[in-house]
Amino acid sequence: MMIARSRQELSRATANWRHAGERIGVVPTMGALHDGHLSLVDAARQVAERCIATIFVNPKQFNNSDDLARYPRTEADDIAKLATRNVDIVYIPDPAEIYPDGFATTVSVTGVSEGLCGASRPGHFDGVATVVAKLLLQTRADFAFFGEKDFQQLQVIRRLARDLDLPVKILGCPIVRGPDGLALSSRNTRLSVGALHKAAVLYRALREAAARIAAGESADIPLRTAAAVILASGFSAIDYIELCAEDDLMPLAAATRPARILCAAWLDRVRLIDNVALDDLLPAEPITAHLKERLANA
Repeated sequence: MMIARSRQELSRATANWRHAGERIGVVPTMGALHDGHLSLVDAARQVAERCIATIFVNPKQFNNSDDLARYPRTEADDIAKLATRNVDIVYIPDPAEIYPDGFATTVSVTGVSEGLCGASRPGHFDGVATVVAKLLLQTRADFAFFGEKDFQQLQVIRRLARDLDLPVKILGCPIVRGPDGLALSSRNTRLSVGALHKAAVLYRALREAAARIAAGESADIPLRTAAAVILASGFSAIDYIELCAEDDLMPLAAATRPARILCAAWLDRVRLIDNVALDDLLPAEPITAHLKERLANA
């Protein structure tokens, strides 16, 4: 497994792969890897001959300097985990490789970036769109893999690739959860043991609301009930809890088209996000079937 820290190292390898007709899958991350990230690597290995994982803590997507400083950085451990998954290159660019002196461009995606996390984290998705555009261009990937836990981010990136005619297919992969249902997240490492137990309520409350809405109830009462359960379990605040259309994230009063409940809530000074698709209440598909569907529709 190669560790690349410059565009030159990266481009030499990808040029050879291109010459050999090999397809490239990329998994962009900010490190502090867990089984959710590794599931994306596994997905990339299923559809591409070559796999690149990137690690870059992107300062432009943090609107809170303390949050940036506290973000976990575990490079050596991350590299060891990726080595077990047959990753070809781990790209860990120096900041100057992404934002060289004089860098003056911001990529901004309107529409799907507004509301939800976009409302409570101004500028966040501009930072996400800018760094992802850079990483997709630098890696020359054919496929890029993102988890559905950050569902708004996934939709922003899909719109980015579509609008800019980037020659890459964006594939969303299922949320990986712990035994108690808590979505795996690098931020979970900042939760105390007691908070981790409380955090599991988030998924259960969203799932219950999703079941009621899928059964035909309007969204208002199930969402208010879920919010009350989440706060009663020990969460300190809820940024949002909404039923939104999957394609454009427009708020819905009822499940009139494919929809998800999305939520962001604070626990132990940590902001957790999660979402539940109404069709997630059906038995889960094997990941291979899920990928084939995403690939066909990408």
